[in-house]
Amino acid sequence: MSSFASSIRPKLPELPESIFTTMSVMAKEYGAINLSQGFPNFDPDQKLLELAAKAMRDGYNQYAPLSGIYSLREVISEKILSLYSRRYHPDTEITITAGATQAIYTAVAAFVWPGDEVIVLKPAYDCYEPAIIAQGGIPVLVQMDPHDHRVNWALFKKAISERTRMVIINTPHNPSGVTFSTEDMRTLEQSLKNTNILVLSDEVYEHIVFGNGRHESASRFEDLASRSLICASFGKTFHVTGWKMGYCAAPDYLMKEFRRIHEFNVFCANHPLQRALASYLKNPDHYLDLGPFFEEKRDLFLSGLQGSRFKFKASQGTYFQLLDFSELTDEGDVAFAKRLTVEKGIASIPISVFNKDQQDHQYLRFCFAKTEDTLLRATEILGKI
Repeated sequence: MSSFASSIRPKLPELPESIFTTMSVMAKEYGAINLSQGFPNFDPDQKLLELAAKAMRDGYNQYAPLSGIYSLREVISEKILSLYSRRYHPDTEITITAGATQAIYTAVAAFVWPGDEVIVLKPAYDCYEPAIIAQGGIPVLVQMDPHDHRVNWALFKKAISERTRMVIINTPHNPSGVTFSTEDMRTLEQSLKNTNILVLSDEVYEHIVFGNGRHESASRFEDLASRSLICASFGKTFHVTGWKMGYCAAPDYLMKEFRRIHEFNVFCANHPLQRALASYLKNPDHYLDLGPFFEEKRDLFLSGLQGSRFKFKASQGTYFQLLDFSELTDEGDVAFAKRLTVEKGIASIPISVFNKDQQDHQYLRFCFAKTEDTLLRATEILGKI
């Protein structure tokens, strides 16, 4: 190795291959039903596709404004006001991003300095910690209850220090499918009162909540809203994960700093897709119907597992379902997930990879954002194990 090459210092430690990559590659190699990675295997609404194609034909193929086209920011502002009774000004408090992951990274980059601590509730989506580490920040990991995946707020409060700069929350929660309650959000709000700690609220599954539950956005709560950057995803909402379109909403004094980084990160998001989304969002049914749509898929998946040896509590939101396999084997979840892929032809995600210290409580995550045929074939396999 040349001295030049050896002089390169990685900003991120040597990380293992993503479990999503591992399981998807295995699913393809063994011809398994892929319920691992979180994406639908059905088409989005044809109307949305036509709107995107029309925007391209109409010439909206050059750069959009840095913060996104005004009509899209305006309809997002109206949506948030209608659902959560909080007004974000389209001009100064909403920015369109290249997906929620870019929004999350930009929020961390804008506010976390070397040595700052960021509290992450585990299990957690795997983009949070690398973003913190890349800025020189220190992830402070707080494990949620291993079985009901509720936050232990006493542990959370103990994790707060004078170096805490930010807290990252995610509701509805991936991978558990649990939703934060009003009491959870009030406790978080009270815990941060009279501090300068920011909240990064990952709300990409905001419209996928089941039963009589409701999404408790950070924007609903006065003090939380004043310190929160809320990240959301059109890809998750409208079955177009490959579009990589999302947004961030925050008070103007936070959004000003967010945009400083956003400008030199991506500058702007896809212009014709913004045009399509601005038109599509004008009909609230396009997102308000998501809960019942995915609840039906969840119920189909779980009904096929009745009488099986898997244990479960029905997901409260997202399009993920955890299954407890502790009555089937003593294997660790990674080994069992791989064996299911190879021997049974069905791929899932082991939860230990998202936990603090890789704690293994024998849970697998299955994505039910699939066609009815796929879900029936999957439950037929799982029901026989």
